[in-house]
Amino acid sequence: MDETAEARLKRMRMRSWRRGTKEMDLVLGPFADARLAALTPDELDLYDALLAENDQDLMAWILGQAPAPAAFAGLLDRIAGFAETRLRAENP
Repeated sequence: MDETAEARLKRMRMRSWRRGTKEMDLVLGPFADARLAALTPDELDLYDALLAENDQDLMAWILGQAPAPAAFAGLLDRIAGFAETRLRAENP
């Protein structure tokens, strides 16, 4: 049976919050809560693929310590921008 759109978003949110490293939980979890429902189907496919990546690689890409794969670059920029805005709002 195919996964419903609602079940897919729920699964992706859960995977965003339960990464394996607390740092990535705190980056991806809030982004998923705030933005997943507004992503296009293609963007959701890309985010789903991103969730399969290693946390250490994701953190290096988001922090700009290593070049991100071209397919993920735009999405990672959005995630990093969201995280930076969130941190600035919490720590003025």
